[in-house]
Amino acid sequence: MAQINKQLTVIYGDVTLGLKGNDFHYIFSYQTGGPESFRIQGKEWLYRSPKPTFWRATTDNDQGSQFPLKSGMWLAADQFSDCQSVEVAINDKPIVLPIAPENNRYTNHEVAEKVAISYTYNTLTVPQTQVTVTYTVEATGKMNVAVSYQGKAELPSLPIFGLRFIMPTPATRFCYQGLSGETYPDRMAGGIPGQYEVQGLPVTPYLVPQDCGVHMQNDWVTVYRQSVLDNRMQQVSETGLTFSAVDQPIAFSCLPYTAEELENATHHSELPAEHRTVLSILGAVRGVGGIDSWGSDVEDDYQIDATKDIAYQFDILFD
Repeated sequence: MAQINKQLTVIYGDVTLGLKGNDFHYIFSYQTGGPESFRIQGKEWLYRSPKPTFWRATTDNDQGSQFPLKSGMWLAADQFSDCQSVEVAINDKPIVLPIAPENNRYTNHEVAEKVAISYTYNTLTVPQTQVTVTYTVEATGKMNVAVSYQGKAELPSLPIFGLRFIMPTPATRFCYQGLSGETYPDRMAGGIPGQYEVQGLPVTPYLVPQDCGVHMQNDWVTVYRQSVLDNRMQQVSETGLTFSAVDQPIAFSCLPYTAEELENATHHSELPAEHRTVLSILGAVRGVGGIDSWGSDVEDDYQIDATKDIAYQFDILFD
């Protein structure tokens, strides 16, 4: 990643914080509770603000073991995010949240070597708990994303836990370094470590649409897109965005649908046309079970205990 300047340009808006450097411009919103624009090399990579994700489309075994009836509150938590607070730190020093009129104390020539923006969410569960997502941006454009979930007693088992990115157009392909094929915590024995390329955004053709396409134990995944929504850009070359594990491997799924869209379809013909890329970078994944014709619950080792803390991080990079 070429970089001439050694500092970020920081733009203190009334309700947003802008970070600008060579070939990138990021906008973090205080109103939407997350980033609202990652514009890299002229191409927009966000369609909606990334939010914590807790739900996966139920599988045959989930239905047979009545898992959705036990853990259904996580579906509401997945659909609606309640951002409680936003914090900003410049060069590791916390500052007063620079919303209007506080932002008037800054000029239009502000710079920094590193900026961190933290969003804390209350989950729509009973009892509530909190998730914090911190984006730390360097002058090169590299972004570290740290995601943490605070375990809480009495909460039911989680389907998944991670951060969901919705991109404006379908990916042409994605490449990753991890296990081959579709893998889950209790379905990794057949996965072969290596680098793999997947064309398009395939949805596993199960009889009933359900959760699919999870890849475990990954060092990185790169999503490639060519089309854009900007009518001013007629000729666009394929570019990629890389999500790289930090400290521990990550899991991910890269699909054309959200969990809710898959959940609502009982046949593949009911799924909408492919318009977006839905990338979920996951810190915890529930197994799929299947011990006795899709009736028994997933074994304890492959469930996600919602009473325990979960934390992971990854970097976002571009060429």
